Amino acid sequence: MKPYLTCAPEVAAALAERRPVVALESTIIAHGMPYPKNVETALCVEQIVRASGAVPATCAILGGQLKAGLSAAEIEDLGKTGPAVPKASRRDLPYLLSEGRSGATTVASTMIIAALAGIRLFATGGIGGVHRGAPATMDISADLQELAQTPVAVVCAGAKSILDLGLTLEYLETFGVPVLGYQTDEFPAFYTQKSGFALDYRLDSPEAVARLLRIKWALGLRGGAVVANPIPVERQLDPGLMESAIASALADAKKKRIAGKAITPFLLARIEQITGGKSLEANIELVCNNARLAAGIAQCLAAQ
Repeated sequence: MKPYLTCAPEVAAALAERRPVVALESTIIAHGMPYPKNVETALCVEQIVRASGAVPATCAILGGQLKAGLSAAEIEDLGKTGPAVPKASRRDLPYLLSEGRSGATTVASTMIIAALAGIRLFATGGIGGVHRGAPATMDISADLQELAQTPVAVVCAGAKSILDLGLTLEYLETFGVPVLGYQTDEFPAFYTQKSGFALDYRLDSPEAVARLLRIKWALGLRGGAVVANPIPVERQLDPGLMESAIASALADAKKKRIAGKAITPFLLARIEQITGGKSLEANIELVCNNARLAAGIAQCLAAQ
């Protein structure tokens, strides 16, 4: 894969010296927020990773090349181009590379790039999962299968609350993906700390998470892990308000017959409108919170 993978000099040097590196996705830049807030957030998250003792590696596909680490100019270009850059998951990679095209990486494709580069930690907002109504639609994010087979740990605020969280947890359990509550006994619901779904495993320090990950991979167990890190309590949104907003956004999506990879960006944008921008503010805060934790875990992995 080396002919198709390029690591930024800063990332390549850190990997060669076995220093901590944290992967970051680019769908949140192209599809998750409006310009210029998307670029401001991406650069801010990179700075948080650096200030927390690790090297950021924002991932994307540019001109048919897998990129681990982007320049500020490349991030700016992605942010300005926005949704015109296609979302790229596992199935899209062969086409985009063979045609020399660009793509904004989802959780799944960011994990693939990270694993190829030798990066074990990835920070994002929330993973994809089993969509509401999936028993009829079979709409299940490719993120879940990626977690089952690709050795990268994903630090997130749980799964996006637009999803069926119970079925998402069942799916992860079926495929042997550890879901670790970071200083919590309950699966977070993205915008809120609690979902009502208890977790089997709670770990309270970056060192404990790093120790578990090292043992998992030393045993030869396939796949990654979910490190579920709740949004800070003072930044969480009212659960009732969010469930009402999600229900309204889902109804709008159904009315407009929006489905497939277009549905998540539509729902997030609609929820932002309904909440008067509060959901976007919470999204930014939880991504920053996850980046800090991922950097801490990456430091512990590098030190062991």
